[in-house]
Amino acid sequence: MKSGFLSALAGVVLSVSALAVVTETVPLFDGKTFTGWEGDTAKIWRIESGSIVGGSLSQTVARNEFLATTRGYTNFILRLKVKLTGTEGFVNSGVQIRSQRIPNHHEMVGYQADVGEGWWGCIYDESRRNKVLAKADEAVVKKAVKANEWNDYEIVAEGKTVILKLNGVETVNYTETDDTIPQHGLIAVQIHGGGKGLVAFKDITIEELP
Repeated sequence: MKSGFLSALAGVVLSVSALAVVTETVPLFDGKTFTGWEGDTAKIWRIESGSIVGGSLSQTVARNEFLATTRGYTNFILRLKVKLTGTEGFVNSGVQIRSQRIPNHHEMVGYQADVGEGWWGCIYDESRRNKVLAKADEAVVKKAVKANEWNDYEIVAEGKTVILKLNGVETVNYTETDDTIPQHGLIAVQIHGGGKGLVAFKDITIEELP
């Protein structure tokens, strides 16, 4: 009798433990408003057909611009669709994670999941170490990326590790070795200055991890 009771109790404990680690995927962008986001929504960022759009195909983007969440995140799985098109100059974009705005400046500091030819699937350290921290294999990226079309981007940030996936293909797996680098911060989308480029983001969701 006692053995049966203990087995049942163990089952309850396991069930409770399983429930404790269940996470929920929630939208970060409602497709209609900039609720939960902040940035230059008067000149740079707009909403078109349920997507966040930044940049221009007719005028050179003057400088890097970011649309950021109004709250920070630590451990999560971020999923979104991104499409980048351009006509001339340096056409580039990216997704910032665990980042912060520089006070009284247009730039942000933090990890960037890069978007753009020669940069797709890489992790760049924006306005901090100013270098590629993890470079994607060009052959892998070439097969995964759909040029001028919608691409699925998945960013997993857990502990000191960041993993990027493009259209289901893992491009980099990076673990931070510098203990002074913050592992918490804002999420943001970017349009890079210096080119005539247009970037669009949609279906942005986040699953926060314990």
